[in-house]
Amino acid sequence: MMRKPVVANQFYPGDPAQLEQTVAGLTPVVDENKRIAATAVIMPHAGYVYSGATAGLTISRVQVPETVIILGPNHHGRGAAVALGTVAWQMPMGTVPIDQELATQLLQISQIITQDEQAHSSEHSLEVQVPFLQFMQNNLHIVPICVSHIPYAECEEVAKDIAKAVQAVSRPVLLVASTDMTHYKSREQASAQDHLAIENMLAFDPKGLYETVHARQISMCGVVPTVITLLASRELKSEKVELVRYTDSGEASGDTNQVVGYAGLIVS
Repeated sequence: MMRKPVVANQFYPGDPAQLEQTVAGLTPVVDENKRIAATAVIMPHAGYVYSGATAGLTISRVQVPETVIILGPNHHGRGAAVALGTVAWQMPMGTVPIDQELATQLLQISQIITQDEQAHSSEHSLEVQVPFLQFMQNNLHIVPICVSHIPYAECEEVAKDIAKAVQAVSRPVLLVASTDMTHYKSREQASAQDHLAIENMLAFDPKGLYETVHARQISMCGVVPTVITLLASRELKSEKVELVRYTDSGEASGDTNQVVGYAGLIVS
């Protein structure tokens, strides 16, 4: 059993050669010695024509180890609230195995994280990150976690579980939080809303981010994966968050009346 791609030929090219060429074009070449040993990155998950340049610029700046935990929002509401997939992912650029040791650790440690394939079966938010990670790391293994909307206290618990599991395997692990920002507002409205959220990220304030997104009704789909990632990064002794790029879909489409915002950030 394998998870097959659900948005190939929609969000990104399904042809392996064309996909690799597309990702290469979106990902600047950065000297290996100048890449950051980051704890986490926060990247957008729209079609590559819209958000691929932000994703590529962000991932190009960090060292991508062999193991990556990807946390993305559950857009469909299927499956467990915090669903960990344990079957390999068949992708156009090659099959990506699960890091079974880390996945097992997480399932043993956590009361909330559940082994569940259903949540992943039609979810795009994690899938669109994978070709960028494959491009940066030939021997990629993933731990995919699809997250529904959960209370802040549960975010804290899941983050502690992730940090414990990462420490237990004692090798480099990168966390990837997959999120788009404000959806379908004017560029001016989206930018104002999104910068309120980004200010909380840059201040390394996950609780502030969670509360701001709710209070201001910011349509940031991956707020919960981002909050969990920031909390886990803090447990793993990270100290700073840096904004790589903020843009919106209007840059590609020319339509600035109804945009989706995209942000790329690095946590180290």
